[in-house]
Amino acid sequence: MKRYRNGEIWDFEHEVAVATNRPVILGLDGGTTSTVCICMPIMPFSDALPDPLPVLARAVAGCSNHNSVGETAARETLEQVMADALSKSGSNRSAVRAVCLAVSGVNHPTDQQRILTWLRDIFPTQVKLYVRNDAVAALASGTMGKLHGCVLIAGTGTIAYGFTEDGREARAAGAGPVLGDWGSGYGIAALALTAVIRAHDGRGPHTMLTSTILQTLGLSSADELIGWTYADPSWARIAALVPVVVSCAEAGDEVANKILKEAVQELALSVKAVVQRLGLCGADRKNSFPLVMVGGVLEANQRWDIGREVMDFISKDYPGAHPIRPKSYLLCPDMVLGWGRFRLVEPAVGAALLALNEFMKECVQEAYRR
Repeated sequence: MKRYRNGEIWDFEHEVAVATNRPVILGLDGGTTSTVCICMPIMPFSDALPDPLPVLARAVAGCSNHNSVGETAARETLEQVMADALSKSGSNRSAVRAVCLAVSGVNHPTDQQRILTWLRDIFPTQVKLYVRNDAVAALASGTMGKLHGCVLIAGTGTIAYGFTEDGREARAAGAGPVLGDWGSGYGIAALALTAVIRAHDGRGPHTMLTSTILQTLGLSSADELIGWTYADPSWARIAALVPVVVSCAEAGDEVANKILKEAVQELALSVKAVVQRLGLCGADRKNSFPLVMVGGVLEANQRWDIGREVMDFISKDYPGAHPIRPKSYLLCPDMVLGWGRFRLVEPAVGAALLALNEFMKECVQEAYRR
């Protein structure tokens, strides 16, 4: 094992006695807003997982999307959050058997290989390492580790991702704000900021968004909004204005309502594209499949419930879509919410379950080869 740029991150392994030699797995959900790492014990291979799932520790850090903050900062964040989770659980890297790192911005095999190479420098050679897009962990969070169905993430960014039972996969959107994360928190807020500037110029209709956004940001004029936007155009900072857009829409502002309606259509189209390419709905479009819906944009609001509107839009064409959707963010790492035969856990736990499933599969395959 090597120490990466921040060797002091792992100093706890020398300063604190490890409480137990129990084998553990790590699951990471890394996005543009935050990164969560879950440490869980290795569980016996079984069709039925324990309820609640045993979570030894949970750690949280900032953005780990290399496209947003750069590769160096992303690596430091990921390494820190893994070290924090192991420290809290009383474990160290020698106890780790498998790691599933599910992060946004992993869009190509070269992205996976780059991160795998970096992880290999951190962990012992026998540790199984898996790198996936964060959407895969989000799907697993709603299907308890089984990769089948479709997931829609709509937070700072957005992506739709799906798997068939025979392993085929497809995705839509998720290309970042420049190439079209329409319907995402960034996309919604960027359109709202554009509407304010258009109204100020006289190129667009008057909108309540102007006064509300300026008041929220502590600005006195739309001219100041230009400076605020480009002073720090980070995706999460812009996306944080989504609640303002929603409140204006709920108050009857036509421009805000149009922005949200267009977002609903874009999000639904992403899901439909994945469902159609994989044939999840069957020939008659009525087959049942899980649709996991996660992200702050999809959370329920008082009247303007974007997630519900998206689901209504989808169910018109695919009545078999089974929504698995949180009513609020999970406050406890081992809290599980129920939707019929599915349970929803946070995506980092989904990543840990993916690591567990892949690890157990490899163990079985190795046993057969002996």
